Amino acid sequence: MTTQPEYILEENLVDQLEALGYAKVSIKDEVELIANLKGQLEKHNKTVFSEADFTQILNQLSKGNIYEKAKTLRDRITYTKDNGETGYVELINQVHWCKNQYQVTHQVTMEGSYKNRYDVTILINGLPLVQIELKKRGLEMKEAFNQINRYERHSFSSGSGLFQYVQLFVISNGVNTKYFANNPVKARSFKQTFFWADRENNIITQLSDFATAFLEPCHLSKMITKYIVLNTSNILMVLRPYQYYATEAIVERVKNSNKFGYVWHTTGSGKTLTSFKAAQILTNLGDVLKVVFVVDRKDLDYQTIKEFNSFSEGSIDATDNTSKLVRQLADETKLIVTTIQKLNTAISKPKHMAKVDKLKNERIVFIFDECHRSQFGDTHNAIKGYFENAQMFGFTGTPIFADNSVKNKLGRRTTKDLFEECLHKYVITDAIRDRNVLKFSIEYMNTVKVKEGIVDIKVEDINTAEVLEAPERLENNVDFIINNHNRKTHNRRFTAILCVQNVKTLIKYYELFQTKKEAGEHDLKVATIYSYQANQLDEDAQGFIPDEDYEDFAAEPSSKYDSKHTRDKLEEFIGDYNRMFKTNYSTNEFYSYYKDIGKRVKNKQVDILLVVNMFLTGFDSKLLNTIYVDKNLKHHGLIQAYSRTNRILDEVKSQGNVVAFRNLKEATDEAITLFSNKEAIEEIIVQPYEDYIEKFDEAVERVKAIAPTFDSVNDLVSEAEELEFVKAFRELMRVKNVLGTFTEFSFEDLGMDEQTFENYKSKYLDLYDTIRSETQKEKVSILNDIDFELELIRRDEINVTYILTLLAKLHDSEPKEQEGQRKAISDILASETQLRSKKELIEKFIEENLPLITDSELVANEFESFWTVEKKKAILGLAKEEGLEYNKLVDLVSNFLFTEKEPLRDEIIAVMHERPSLKDRATSSGRILNKIKDFIETFIDGMG
Repeated sequence: MTTQPEYILEENLVDQLEALGYAKVSIKDEVELIANLKGQLEKHNKTVFSEADFTQILNQLSKGNIYEKAKTLRDRITYTKDNGETGYVELINQVHWCKNQYQVTHQVTMEGSYKNRYDVTILINGLPLVQIELKKRGLEMKEAFNQINRYERHSFSSGSGLFQYVQLFVISNGVNTKYFANNPVKARSFKQTFFWADRENNIITQLSDFATAFLEPCHLSKMITKYIVLNTSNILMVLRPYQYYATEAIVERVKNSNKFGYVWHTTGSGKTLTSFKAAQILTNLGDVLKVVFVVDRKDLDYQTIKEFNSFSEGSIDATDNTSKLVRQLADETKLIVTTIQKLNTAISKPKHMAKVDKLKNERIVFIFDECHRSQFGDTHNAIKGYFENAQMFGFTGTPIFADNSVKNKLGRRTTKDLFEECLHKYVITDAIRDRNVLKFSIEYMNTVKVKEGIVDIKVEDINTAEVLEAPERLENNVDFIINNHNRKTHNRRFTAILCVQNVKTLIKYYELFQTKKEAGEHDLKVATIYSYQANQLDEDAQGFIPDEDYEDFAAEPSSKYDSKHTRDKLEEFIGDYNRMFKTNYSTNEFYSYYKDIGKRVKNKQVDILLVVNMFLTGFDSKLLNTIYVDKNLKHHGLIQAYSRTNRILDEVKSQGNVVAFRNLKEATDEAITLFSNKEAIEEIIVQPYEDYIEKFDEAVERVKAIAPTFDSVNDLVSEAEELEFVKAFRELMRVKNVLGTFTEFSFEDLGMDEQTFENYKSKYLDLYDTIRSETQKEKVSILNDIDFELELIRRDEINVTYILTLLAKLHDSEPKEQEGQRKAISDILASETQLRSKKELIEKFIEENLPLITDSELVANEFESFWTVEKKKAILGLAKEEGLEYNKLVDLVSNFLFTEKEPLRDEIIAVMHERPSLKDRATSSGRILNKIKDFIETFIDGMG
């Protein structure tokens, strides 16, 4: 059976959209698009525009970038009528979102730096607000995604730039269909494309079913007007289906009752955006006086404050000043973001209560983030008792059930006891299936020697300090981490947490790391933080991770501390931190230290963060992929801790790694069962090492079926065959990427040896280089939109510094060994992505310069001199070839390297001796930018 061609998919979709209520219209180009826009805006605004009126309107519509146009869409445009009066144009009805004009067209042609013809366009009031790109069945969705990115570069901004009003893109190959928000190409990621689903989280993949559910006119305009967030980082964010259903459920609850409710959305699924969006919508309901969004102060780290403020500038006050909260409660502020600590102070201290008493009977909605933690003390009852007409909603990734409830002075209480009905569920299995979070790879390391005949001993059962805190055991664990950390974190591309049972053990671990660092056994950046106040909660109580208290500890007399020793030790450890990062913290500024350490973990400046309880809940970092566990964990405490590792980032981050130095298997299985279902264990935890060996060997067979030897890749005659090879080898790389994180990984276990794998990889990269060079020559290729996923190949430890050590070794070796060493260097240069661009120059250095060097210790200095000369020759060559002013070009490149921001088109044109014509500017500046990037890749990146 042949695959369904794109044009049939397109025709069927247009027919279906027409049946759903869209008017089919033929629009060939921008001239017809503008003429149609005038008519539709006149119809929507029930008026007629003169030519002069519409020229003003079109002029205003043409201004701005994607983000600014999204703001314009949600505003009214003003113009001066012929009689001098001010006219107003509504672009979309946001209050009654169904009352808009809906049209569908296809094959609109736009011409920018290239001519592009778009598949299916949905117009609302004449503006193109949804663009749908289709690929025939069998092709990858990512190809449609990459094609849209090409259109953005080539033609979306051409003419009046009306296609920059697109709010949502839809990509489909018929059987799989996804949507995503419009943003600049650099801010887009295929990881941020979503399937739509029904209320029970069943995903809707078929194009026809998706069209019925998502593209129905009323639903689509509701998504555009209510469920796209314009954040202050100039980014558009569209809600995922479970976020939509949860928000809708809360809004309906508030409209129709005074009942409470909670939302169970798994950790890492974007609860903050959901809860904030719900709060934002509720502020527009007439009978709701205020909406108070409540977080725990421990969650107010740098990133969270930034995230909240990105939804609404200045919405969150991170200080400990309760007076501002009291002012907001008393004045006209509709949406308040505060901490549970400040809220508790506001309703318990007489000086504040006098100002907020008038709100006691008003309708106020409280939304609690991470309600499994902050709401189980007296505060819940205090808020409920004070605000008698309050309505309360909670968000949690791990609800408290009877099985995992903790008894306190108020008894055992569950999330349902406090918040009544669960309004929407999205559990960890849903999130893993939708690729919104990663699976866990869990390795249980046996660190306790037992007598023969005893199998699978439970470490929890040997819960004695003598065994668990034995110096030999702790040292073994530290050695394991030192030896395997690069493997687990892909050569420190990611960072890790080590959580331990108590402060006493933490101190021993930290000192072991420091001693071994001073002895030159590792160069890991290890930092630590812990609470040292008296009367801490029992850390083993049902696996409950206690909330830390961030009061100003220095204000308390030393007699209150659990141990002066633990504070002195922390002071010493903070001293190490200060020396490492040139900071000046102490235990007197504990909260500032807490925020700084969190920021540095997120910025990958700390390799391992050593903790007891802190950072195991509520801490989100996409660059953290590993947690080492020497601590008893259960239920929600276990899931919360593991979930620090499984945020989605890129192809390299294929799973969250958990290394357990205790046998937590039963506790892990229990927790997964509790928070999803019994059958979920295999869906949540990656398969064993042996299963991935089998997958690797199957992938090898697929590669060899296309190219039996690496040399036979050269014999692939058509682009279609090359495409099949790229897909097959890319899958091989993906499996190898997962295998490489297993402690026991060895190429000896696989059906392809390492050298053969590297040889195939070189051929794969040759294909990539060919496509890239032909794309720069403007040749159209079916491989243009394939994603080579080069991040799976990049190895940060193989750089020019590493090559220089090999050159020094080559210099000192015997003549008979030199040929083999040269070949080894050549192979590395061919197979490492960041070295391929340097291959020719390094080989030139080996041929012409290396024989003239008298001492291997001079190799690095001689190479640096050689490189400086070649770098200057290259930049002079670029300036001459493209007619650029040399000094201005050097400044442009330097600024690019310093700011890490691509130069703008006008900045590139300013470097040219002769300015190109308007129609050639995009092509010329794009070509020069690519050459600048090539220069940086060759001479700057990967130098070590």
